[in-house]
Amino acid sequence: MRSQSPVDGDAAPWRDPQLSPTARAEALLPLLSLEEKVAQLVGVWVGAEASGEGVAPHQSDMMSEPLDWSSVIRYGLGQLTRPFGTAPVDPVVGARSLAASQAQIVANSRFGIPAQVHEECLTGFAAWRATVYPTPLSWGASFDPELVEAMADRIGRSMRAAGVHQGLAPVLDVTRDYRWGRTEETIGEDPYLVGTTGAAYVRGLEGAGVVATLKHFAGYSASRGGRNHAPVPMGRRELADVILPPFEMALRLGGARSVMNSYAEIDGLPAAADEELLTGLLRDDWGFTGTVVSDYFSLRFLQTLHGVAERSADAARLALRAGIDVELPTVDTFGTPLVEAVRGGDVDEALIDRALRRVLIQKIELGLLDDGWQELPDDAASLRLDDEISQDVAVRLARESVVLLHNNGVLPLPTGGRVALVGPAADDPMAMLGCYSFPNHVGVHHSEFGLGLDIPSLRDELARRVPLLSHEPGCAITGDHTSGIPAAVAAAAAADVCVLAVGDRAGMFGRGTSGEGCDAADLRLPGVQAELVRAVLATGTPVVVVLMAGRPYALGPEFDAAAAVVQAFFLGQLGGQALAEVLTGTVNPSGRLPVSVPRDAGGMPSTYLSPPLGHRNKVSSIDPTPAYPFGHGLSYTTFEWSDATVVEPANESPDDPAAWPVDGVVRVRITVANTGDRAGAEVVQLYLHDPVAQTTRPVVRLVGYARLPLESGEAAHVTFGVPADLTSFSGLTGRRVVEPGAVELRFGRSSGETVATLPLRLTGVERQVGHQRELLTSVRVEPLVAVPHSA
Repeated sequence: MRSQSPVDGDAAPWRDPQLSPTARAEALLPLLSLEEKVAQLVGVWVGAEASGEGVAPHQSDMMSEPLDWSSVIRYGLGQLTRPFGTAPVDPVVGARSLAASQAQIVANSRFGIPAQVHEECLTGFAAWRATVYPTPLSWGASFDPELVEAMADRIGRSMRAAGVHQGLAPVLDVTRDYRWGRTEETIGEDPYLVGTTGAAYVRGLEGAGVVATLKHFAGYSASRGGRNHAPVPMGRRELADVILPPFEMALRLGGARSVMNSYAEIDGLPAAADEELLTGLLRDDWGFTGTVVSDYFSLRFLQTLHGVAERSADAARLALRAGIDVELPTVDTFGTPLVEAVRGGDVDEALIDRALRRVLIQKIELGLLDDGWQELPDDAASLRLDDEISQDVAVRLARESVVLLHNNGVLPLPTGGRVALVGPAADDPMAMLGCYSFPNHVGVHHSEFGLGLDIPSLRDELARRVPLLSHEPGCAITGDHTSGIPAAVAAAAAADVCVLAVGDRAGMFGRGTSGEGCDAADLRLPGVQAELVRAVLATGTPVVVVLMAGRPYALGPEFDAAAAVVQAFFLGQLGGQALAEVLTGTVNPSGRLPVSVPRDAGGMPSTYLSPPLGHRNKVSSIDPTPAYPFGHGLSYTTFEWSDATVVEPANESPDDPAAWPVDGVVRVRITVANTGDRAGAEVVQLYLHDPVAQTTRPVVRLVGYARLPLESGEAAHVTFGVPADLTSFSGLTGRRVVEPGAVELRFGRSSGETVATLPLRLTGVERQVGHQRELLTSVRVEPLVAVPHSA
């Protein structure tokens, strides 16, 4: 328990739990000196390397001098950066070490204020021996926000048990260019799917007592050429209608308490210096009251990479004025340069107080200023970061996210036959992991510690289920060596079926084919993998192509010869098991594409959210039609959709579209039956089509979905309640409007396969809506009596 600091007393109001967090912060704030105030606005990354061989480029630029711990904590400390995520450390030992650091921070602070501790947690708590879950693209592929919320709850519980208070997740960037290396970190290319899934993650993490940090605010994923940190050529309508809605949903529906700025610059203005974005929109319009933390080193980048600040103090001033409260990951522009700028009159101390107030309120909300707070959590002594419950959630999410793109009947794999498993991803455990998993993000620099987890490869798991399994890698994921291809071809030719596993190896800043800083020039498979695919397909043996990747790759005409195609997006530590179960039929595939799979490596990038001229037309020789559209996915059973209808409001004339008030809700229903001979899950998708609008609109966009598990012979009514607010868009004036006129709601198996169309007419006068608009379509499922399945 915290020892009482010299200025604490029995009546210290900032320790009084009967007062509101705001009142407690207001009581403490004026008592702090300028140095003590600024100390609360920085993090310290004591594990950062000054050698330049650390996690990120330019890191050494920020670490010109080694940090002196006693000097850093002299006036207190705002945050501790990644005490578990910098090097492998035993979880129990790490928790004790963190507690010792906290005790020193408290003892050196006049007011005994602990540091807020943050860690990465995108695919799980980024710590050695912690469960590694599937990447966000897999969350999107599952179309199962409830399971994503359960995953985030497990992540949050492990973090709090270790003494961590804040997680730097989820990523809410909507995919705009698949060449971008961080595509694997995104949930998908549709803002409704990203927003509903991201809000679920936030609810799980925040419900476990950990502050969720939304990133990257905003526009990062739309960089020119798909290059990391590149300028973003985006108009305000695209920003408002595609990029921002997931952040709104995660704040309002999830309750996130922190936001991280984007590295991006939009129309020449870096997000870290954008007062209109970080204060005008986020706080004044949306009412956000939490903390805005800087993405790592982004404040110094205002000077070194963007060129909008001459000195470090100028960068600090721009960021503070814009609305950034805490500089991460370590002390730099918010340190001595900021103190000197305030004393010299270049920065108003009121900006310091504004940021500090938010920081103190959040620390009070977390209990860090309560008398009962203790450095070492009660359950830290028995800390286990990879337990059976977490593993169960991880494998269930991996199973649900495997997408069957094509199948001519070869899957499930026949029992007893000869199966060749070839390809560079077949026997590589790391092929299951995203770039922000601990083994990839940190562990690669400490190979002597091992993975810290049991991560079986696809070969390991398939060998347990297929007795006659041969294996040849054929080639590496990268490089131009083709000497292994003949052996892979021979193995495929000698088999009854060949499973060909190709894809990515996640890494950081050029150390992989996917991940942060690992952008792609085009959407061809890396290395000579495409040559391996062509050679194996030419054998005539039925080939199941399994793509284990961090982005969708182009599946051109040469892939048409494949007997089946399976897509997986870095399935986590138990991904090998999930894939083997799907391939052998133990698990019925139910994933749906969160991103379209292109057919042409150069005709993209182009997501399904395009207006008419963004689709195939007669004025361009390039056909951007994907090989498989957003939302696509097959099953081993069959589903029949029928009886689509508008339930409410009632249609006055059967010959006219139903009237849908511009301030009302329309309820539409469809019946779905499992007509096959085995259990399965269908994903019912609802799309909006707006044929005529005052600005160009996507041909279709997702406005509702339901994951529907059904036993063989079962059926259910699925009813969606769609608020008219979900039809809103940025109109001619830039204001978000609900516009009267003809629209359609389309039930689809994907964005490219419509099952039923319901014409409607939005009635009334044009209505302006804002941040408080309805954001969510309601879903109700009513089971029906069993139906006979087909023979």
